[in-house]
Amino acid sequence: MSEDCLYLNIWTPTYGDDEDIKSKNLPVYYWIYGGRYEMGSGDVKTYDGSGLAIKDVIVVTVNYRVGAFGYFAHPELSAESPHNSSGNYGTLDQIAGLKWVHENIANFGGNPNQIVTGGQSAGSASSLIMAYSPLSRDYIAGAISESGALSPHDPNTASLAVSYRNKNEAELFGVKLFRELNITSPAQLRNLSVDALNNLDTENEDLLVGTQFVNLDMEPPEWRPVIDGWVLTEKYGQLLRDNNHADVPIMTGFNKDEGIEDINATYYKSLYGEVFQNFSTDFFELYPAENDTQATDSSNTWKRDMSRVTSWKYAADWVAGGANTNVYTYFFTRAPQEDHSGGAYHGAELWYTFNNIPYADYTANLTWPAKDYAIADRMSDYWVNFIKSGNPNGPGLPKWEPSTQEAKKIMYLGNTWGMQSIAPDAVVSFLMDWFSTLYEW
Repeated sequence: MSEDCLYLNIWTPTYGDDEDIKSKNLPVYYWIYGGRYEMGSGDVKTYDGSGLAIKDVIVVTVNYRVGAFGYFAHPELSAESPHNSSGNYGTLDQIAGLKWVHENIANFGGNPNQIVTGGQSAGSASSLIMAYSPLSRDYIAGAISESGALSPHDPNTASLAVSYRNKNEAELFGVKLFRELNITSPAQLRNLSVDALNNLDTENEDLLVGTQFVNLDMEPPEWRPVIDGWVLTEKYGQLLRDNNHADVPIMTGFNKDEGIEDINATYYKSLYGEVFQNFSTDFFELYPAENDTQATDSSNTWKRDMSRVTSWKYAADWVAGGANTNVYTYFFTRAPQEDHSGGAYHGAELWYTFNNIPYADYTANLTWPAKDYAIADRMSDYWVNFIKSGNPNGPGLPKWEPSTQEAKKIMYLGNTWGMQSIAPDAVVSFLMDWFSTLYEW
């Protein structure tokens, strides 16, 4: 086994024998898989590009290094680099793949000037990094971020793969691992077995210990991108504020049932009292919990409100920083047939955005309702339109308006279609006041 993993999968439309595909100049969708920067692959059946290629786009999925192979930082590794950088090898793989596509996709009928990046979860963070990094921003015409772009003041950023490590912190962690591995040099690191690196007990970083959020969110993955001054130059809030990114259209959103769970009233009051502290009185007025049922409902309502508000706030920050392009935000509500009990769970939208419901049968022998196929056709139309033009709208589709500071609306997709309020005004005002007191990522 080796680190030789930088392979691309490419899907193109099928044309008649007398047609020259190289002359088509088709838009390109460059997909980066998720998996908390710890696992994943570009050949997962959900990412099969056939369902989008039939709508006249080229789909490319990329493999990249994950875990210690992709994100191990150390002062001696940085010293080896002409850019004094380490810990971003997986992201550099993504950028190398993107550059290859830019240079070669015309041979497959693609337009090198119309490449839109896409990803879900950690892949969504990577898709946005392609717009943020000075090494990649000139190669893209748009970015899709599914679960998803967050306000830099959203505390959930800390717990997810969309967060990052500072260079010094990442290197100090590498020094600690050298001691645990009983090695003293990069040469010895490279001689370790694959299993030794894969088995490192570093699933999560203890980032939230000692904070008000320690019981609210899971800890972030230890392996994730580094602000190194080369691949990533500034924290996300500063990048948005300075308009220091590709000024390209963005599509982003979350699913209705991501992170929901049952909670009893006693724990609800303890948990959210700790999280909101001086804001807790206002929180409990907006989200009361007199019994266990109401506690679960209020907790999950808050999480859903947060997901819509944070998408809108990201879009507002995008525009406030001086960007001239639109951000289209969504809220997906459909529970897929292959796991209906989970609701619109994390990743549920992928069957529909890739127009790939037939491939769901690899997990179970299911018959999907005709409504799901219709939703997939409509969802993929929105995605394809965005890939083609930076605007998801098209003939026969409900109007999807770009997010604005004033309107405070988001596009509902799935069981219902159309623009709706992100949350009641009192909730938006409360969350904005709370956000203003929190750390900026």
